[in-house]
Amino acid sequence: MKALIAVGFIALTISGFLFVGGAAPYITVPPDHLFDIGGFQVTNTLTSAWAAMLVLLIVAFTAGPRMGLVPRGFSGFVEALLSAFFSICASVAGEQNTKRFFPLVATIFFYILVSNWMALLPGVKSVGLAIPDYGYQQPVMKQTEVPLLGTVAYIPFTPDHVDTKAGELPILPAVTAESLHLAEGDYVVSPDGTTFSGGVRGAFRPVNTDITAPLAIALVSFLFVEFWGLQSLGFAYLGKFFAFGAIKRGPMGLIDIFVGLLELVSELSRMVSFTFRLFGNIFAGSVLMLMMTFLIPFVLILPFYGLEIFVGTIQAFVFAVLTLVFAMMAVISHHGEDHDDEHGDAHQAAH
Repeated sequence: MKALIAVGFIALTISGFLFVGGAAPYITVPPDHLFDIGGFQVTNTLTSAWAAMLVLLIVAFTAGPRMGLVPRGFSGFVEALLSAFFSICASVAGEQNTKRFFPLVATIFFYILVSNWMALLPGVKSVGLAIPDYGYQQPVMKQTEVPLLGTVAYIPFTPDHVDTKAGELPILPAVTAESLHLAEGDYVVSPDGTTFSGGVRGAFRPVNTDITAPLAIALVSFLFVEFWGLQSLGFAYLGKFFAFGAIKRGPMGLIDIFVGLLELVSELSRMVSFTFRLFGNIFAGSVLMLMMTFLIPFVLILPFYGLEIFVGTIQAFVFAVLTLVFAMMAVISHHGEDHDDEHGDAHQAAH
């Protein structure tokens, strides 16, 4: 049996490498603009965000009403996930604070998790609208008309040539717009109009490969942390950033002021670290998956799927738990802690 599995593994790998010549991936940092809604631009990362929210809403409305004292089936599975994550948060922040922070922290975790995992579904980044004027090297693709969407395109398993204008011979894959002497905006269509050398605007793209998505989540996290700090400590919360009253203490007071300003810079820099940590990991994973699918289709891509599932989970967990930790730090009175420590030291000295 092991020998048969090994032979099948090798056969799939070789056949994928030799006969499934996938298209060279086209990688861009900005998301693709799909269409407009009343002047509002809709990109393929935004459609992915809507899809992730739709999945979460369907889960909530499906499992929520069926939860009871003894949940079963799908609702029991959802409750088990929520209970496990609540227990993890309670071990970090305590049960009382967790009840306060959990709605936001859990929303961040499950939204990022679903967004990252949905990016691994077949068709993401490879199914979308035809763009005949990319002006980059592209293999031949098939195009067809779809009601409501218009012209859509897909790449066959073996795109081994690029069709040229009527009456000319096909050209091998290493064709560029320059080699065809095309001006900007020109493209090549086959005589029957069924194929063209162009690009595809993917209808979906991993949400967090658009840097504005992690930035938006980081801003929400930052604003809630500051709100909870002010809510718990009042304006005294700002004292750890602007300790100007310490100037009365002389040189040591100046050190306190400088430390407070450093704390403010550290607080603001969290948004940057949150944003680029999530964006960098997910974008790098997306590029890795594209390249491995192009270079070694079929079997050898599977370990990378496992890696991306793991990375997507870890990034969601890190983002959510760091938000929880920062929220805990915000609601703790540092002056109160110092006072308690001094009182404890005095009590020990007295005995």
